[in-house]
Amino acid sequence: MKKIFVALFCMAALVADELKIEANLFTADQKSGLSIFEGDVHIQKGSDELNASKVTVYVNEQKEPTKFHAQGDVSFFIHTQEGAQFKGQAYEAIYFPETKEYHFFKNVHLQQLDDKKEIVGEEVVLKSIEGNAYAKGAEKEPVIMIFDLKEKDIQKEQ
Repeated sequence: MKKIFVALFCMAALVADELKIEANLFTADQKSGLSIFEGDVHIQKGSDELNASKVTVYVNEQKEPTKFHAQGDVSFFIHTQEGAQFKGQAYEAIYFPETKEYHFFKNVHLQQLDDKKEIVGEEVVLKSIEGNAYAKGAEKEPVIMIFDLKEKDIQKEQ
């Protein structure tokens, strides 16, 4: 099936990076402000990437994107404003461009590459402006945080 390439430009409030969405199917409803991308959806904005089975883009009256809702086999690679790098996967993700905040849901695995930290949980929020993340476990599942601790080699003096 021929893929559809769509290039959207973010307004000044969203930083002037080009937003490119690639998918197998595209439908839009101007009255409701919805654009739906389905099938092997790949979104790229600068060095950030998001992949999913389906992405719904919500826009306001000025045609600016206000929310991206990704569903099904979501994977991502994100740089924060502070320079941290994150990659991971989840079943579902919601991105709010105005606050640059990502919300990940269901079987979330988030890795901070430059600090070798990993968060596993059912709900994880990443605030890319501040570089902060927090997580919540499922009802009977805890949040798991994994650190890479380097121990110093201490030699006894003789």
